[in-house]
Amino acid sequence: MPRNVIVSQSGGPTPVINNSLRGVIDACRAYPEHFGTVYAGYHGIEGILKEELLNLSDQPAEEIALLRTTPTAGSIGTCRYKLKKEMPEDFDRTLEVLRAHDIGTLFYIGGNDSMDTAFKLSQLAHERGYDLTAVGVPKTIDNDVGDSEFQLIDHTPGYGSVARYWATMVQNANEENAGSAPADPVLVMQAMGRKIGYIPAAARLADPRREMPLRIYMAEAGLSMEAIAEDINELLKAAGRAVVVVSEGLAVGDLGDVKDRFGHTQFGSSQLTVAQQLVNYLNRVGLAARGSARGQVPGTDQRASIPLASAVDLEEAYRLGQKAVEIALRDGNGWMSTILREPTPYYSVRYDKVPLAAVANSERAFPRAWMNEQRNDVTDDFIAYAKPLIGSDWVSVPLEDGLMRFARLQPLFAEQKLDRYIPQGYRV
Repeated sequence: MPRNVIVSQSGGPTPVINNSLRGVIDACRAYPEHFGTVYAGYHGIEGILKEELLNLSDQPAEEIALLRTTPTAGSIGTCRYKLKKEMPEDFDRTLEVLRAHDIGTLFYIGGNDSMDTAFKLSQLAHERGYDLTAVGVPKTIDNDVGDSEFQLIDHTPGYGSVARYWATMVQNANEENAGSAPADPVLVMQAMGRKIGYIPAAARLADPRREMPLRIYMAEAGLSMEAIAEDINELLKAAGRAVVVVSEGLAVGDLGDVKDRFGHTQFGSSQLTVAQQLVNYLNRVGLAARGSARGQVPGTDQRASIPLASAVDLEEAYRLGQKAVEIALRDGNGWMSTILREPTPYYSVRYDKVPLAAVANSERAFPRAWMNEQRNDVTDDFIAYAKPLIGSDWVSVPLEDGLMRFARLQPLFAEQKLDRYIPQGYRV
């Protein structure tokens, strides 16, 4: 008798996360002798704890197909809830829910913290004698999962689309800045990525020939406000204007940080932004050109804009979902599906597996060798790495009455078999 499956997501979503979900669903359907009903933990591990299991197997096929171009996590939800060793009741409850619904396989889509959750559950099940196969599916817009040698994973699904978003944004911003430079010579734009610089670095993909007056300041640069202002003013003297991209994690003083349940700073919820701090500072010390600096802070649209998604990213996200199912069938418990670049003159990848233990709570740094000597730009080696990820075609998004048609999953929840449970994290 085939046992059931549960798939969950956690952390910040991406434009292509639902295509990994679709890859898992489609691949499980191809093996009905091995996999029973596919459920989603509604809003990640929180949904599992609360026994809110959305039946994905009985959803209309056309809605599952539409997951391909449905961005972010609205379909099955995500969370920022972490299983912690000091909360043993949560672990007990998770296994209780899995047993009650005869879950034999768990797929967890997420970043480094999500891989930690999947790893902990795989360990716990083994210790308790419960037959559970846990496999991770990578995602993150930050591209920070894995190792800095790119041996565990070359890049993470989600990053290619956000890189394309920023390449497009900077192209448009440069046109705006060129036109408004007599009044507003400096435009400061803030990119997501906490303290990892892959997202702001992608701004250079808008101008690989270095024809724009563009500066990129990643958190890793470690430059002071004074040094940045001096650098921008030197650019103003040479070009008369400047397009500036800064990391949200750039050290510019107290922002009134707000933390999520993983302990990460939520820059979008903090009292101040890096971009505004820099704009204020530039206008206070003065520009080497007539006019003022102004700022722009894109929000969650960076990880929600499916029209700007990369077709390459979409395909790879789907294939990694499929690969996770193959790993569960052939290799069993304790792995994450991964993507590795082949050593060819053209862009080529292969799909493989790495141990969950190797990626749980990993955090890849941006290579210092990919930052220029002045620490205000990236090198051509980074461009060569990132450019293939953004693709060369537009993604076709279905329309209905002139609006994007996203997947509409029906609220088909499994019958609850256990008593109501309040997650321990809610009680502290």
